Amino acid sequence: MSLVREGIDNVRVLVLPDGVAADGRWAAVSRAALVTWHSSLVGRYHQVYVNGRFAGATLDAGQRQLVIHAPASFQSAVHVEVVGVESAEVHLDFAGELQSPADSGRVQLTILRSQTLPIDATANVYFDNGAGQIDYATPLNPAPIRVWPCPQDKAGFGMAQFGAGDFGYEAAAAVGFGRGGFGQGQFGLDADTIEWISPPLPLGRYRFGVRITDVQGHEGPATETQAITVTPGARPAAGLELVSFDPETRQTQLLIMDD
Repeated sequence: MSLVREGIDNVRVLVLPDGVAADGRWAAVSRAALVTWHSSLVGRYHQVYVNGRFAGATLDAGQRQLVIHAPASFQSAVHVEVVGVESAEVHLDFAGELQSPADSGRVQLTILRSQTLPIDATANVYFDNGAGQIDYATPLNPAPIRVWPCPQDKAGFGMAQFGAGDFGYEAAAAVGFGRGGFGQGQFGLDADTIEWISPPLPLGRYRFGVRITDVQGHEGPATETQAITVTPGARPAAGLELVSFDPETRQTQLLIMDD
């Protein structure tokens, strides 16, 4: 992978109006936005990611602006990031390689999907809601996480339920060597992981616990995390009106309006 973040600055996002009325008021129903940036990268194409998702790519190495679709959010700021890539990789989605913004208000947990876990097993995530003691009565995930939804994903003859998979090695769809969390499990097929992202959480420090349940309803021991600090993103600016701007001094005067 040749993703580059250095050398890119002055990233700006301007929402494009769909129409302007006679009194100067404008509407932006489509949420189209123009992203511009400065880049010192030579021979590199650029990609734009919005809230960690691939939003578009440039058509040549000299392009320094791109129109994207901006999500509407009144509770948190929209995170826009521009990265440089090789021309041959310009249409590859590197969202999985980008770390979520530290102020996203969400927590990502990585669970090793071990081959020792039974078919039809499910995982549930619990947390302490900032109280210090994890509440294992109510899962944080809305539905149980299926660990092995497909028997063919599980490895090897005799390791899956007899007759549930193909004859021989049932791991035809398994993630395989070096493709998952290499080094976290056994050498080889046990390198698969499950990533779970929490809903937005308020500011605080939280501990999380994960429990595996088999098809008979037997729960395994909990695996718990250390306290994780969650910092939600700042709410978008609202109630502001531009009064004046002096291009010589580059000073802007804003009017803060009461709700």
